[in-house]
Amino acid sequence: MSKAFVKESAEDDEEAIDAPSVPAGSKNYMTPGGYRRLRAELGNLVTAERPEVVRTVSWAASNGDRSENGDYIYGKKRLREIDRRIRFLTKRLEFAEVVDPAQRGATDQVFFGATVVYANADGVRNEVTIVGVDEVDPARRWVSWISPIARAILKAREGDSIQFQTPSGPETIEILEVRYDNSDGGSSGA
Repeated sequence: MSKAFVKESAEDDEEAIDAPSVPAGSKNYMTPGGYRRLRAELGNLVTAERPEVVRTVSWAASNGDRSENGDYIYGKKRLREIDRRIRFLTKRLEFAEVVDPAQRGATDQVFFGATVVYANADGVRNEVTIVGVDEVDPARRWVSWISPIARAILKAREGDSIQFQTPSGPETIEILEVRYDNSDGGSSGA
């Protein structure tokens, strides 16, 4: 098979990175815990996973016919994925602005890293923690600082009523509690 049919361009690599982007002119805010997690992932890719895949590809290449060698074909594909992720993590960490919410001090105002308890008009309580775009975790209710809910409540204070646009129309919520629990991206652990 010709390399023309299997070669990927650098542009394809960049398009394949499906990660939230930071708004132009903004910093890539991150909690210390999120920064540590990304650094650990990068370190694992560079020192453990990539060398292992390189060894596998090298071994597979030494077996001869590469056109039907599954280990070689999969290994090369996995190597491209790892290299793409390494480039992405390197860029994200290079421009990261680490903000430790625990250092904020006592305040009832919502800033990056805050855990906010709010109630909608029906009295249903929700809790979200505002984190960086690379730290979002819906299961933990960690939302990006650029998400609609975070943008609506940033700089609000306990007791404030905020109106923001939802897919089903405008919604009014009341801020019930604001806290800054720890430096790991929220109050529910790391």
